[in-house]
Amino acid sequence: MGESALRERAAVMVERQAKACAALGSPLYAALLGRVAQDVRDGGPCAEALAGYENAPEDDVVALRLLGGVHALALAGRAPGLAAHYPSTGGTFDPERPDACWPAFREAVADELEWVRDWMTRPPQTNEVGRASLLITGLLAAARAVPLPVRLFELGSSAGLNLRADHFRYVSDDFSWGPADSEVVLEDLWREAPPRWLVKTAQDHPALTVLERRGCDPTPLDPLSPEGRLILRAYVWPDQSHRAARLDGALRLAARVPAEVGALGAADFLSGVRLEPGTLTVVWHSIMSQYVPADEWARVEGELERLAADSTPDAGFAHISFEPRGVGEQHRFSLTVRLAGAEELTLAAAHPHGLPAYEIPPTAP
Repeated sequence: MGESALRERAAVMVERQAKACAALGSPLYAALLGRVAQDVRDGGPCAEALAGYENAPEDDVVALRLLGGVHALALAGRAPGLAAHYPSTGGTFDPERPDACWPAFREAVADELEWVRDWMTRPPQTNEVGRASLLITGLLAAARAVPLPVRLFELGSSAGLNLRADHFRYVSDDFSWGPADSEVVLEDLWREAPPRWLVKTAQDHPALTVLERRGCDPTPLDPLSPEGRLILRAYVWPDQSHRAARLDGALRLAARVPAEVGALGAADFLSGVRLEPGTLTVVWHSIMSQYVPADEWARVEGELERLAADSTPDAGFAHISFEPRGVGEQHRFSLTVRLAGAEELTLAAAHPHGLPAYEIPPTAP
């Protein structure tokens, strides 16, 4: 394939991500990526940044890697011209002039190409705190059925922020759950009224006992380190201050609530998990299965089946998943819960950042 054809392939990939950013509420990134696509076609610095990634699979989200690397430059004080346009760094984005920040973005890529190329090797790690709303919904459903102390295991944990999800505060209409003084407050969780079963379960279980918090990630981040915090903040879109505020609260919470995240693949991690009497062992994950090779995911499913088969009334098991479901449903992500060997229940759906969700009644408990 010739150079121009490769660039065209990369530009089309970037344009697809621009549409996704627009649909997910980031006019800044939607506008920037439109200009990035043209710069790639023209052989500009963005073409150099994306060189070698033209044939990358869609799940590699190459455009988000580029955006994250450039955002990190602004956050680190290495692109002051761009920082003046990014709300995340105290700048101003004018939706009436969406292209105003493009010259500063292009200059940052050109001036810091080595930095950006290094970031292109990193898979995005948002550790999206908003997804905790779905995960906690699944956990309350599991606790309703198996009211035992919880051992929590997470696949694809990144920095492990959502391993502390029971310390977040959740508020939506007549539903509230979690510590009132939490550093993280998630609001407007549901498009309509929260499910009645969830409101009742929250009243019956105002707190959960979590005995163990462990996760895995091929490249885990330390939420207490400056580098880890920079990476996490860089992958939050700069015009979405609500997401940045959630992340900052979760980082403060991580400093006082310990959790362990090991540098392991999901299958190897699960192979070491065993059920324990008197506890409910929970394995959960959110928007990570697409990044796991098919052969490894088959091993993950085998380990989940093993745990389900080993469960007893006194040693429970639940699998909670918030992942894309269905062919071609790019923005349809479903919350499912499976208790021991029972049938999987689909409880809700939401867009990938988690809020707001909507109930799927036919299989709700």
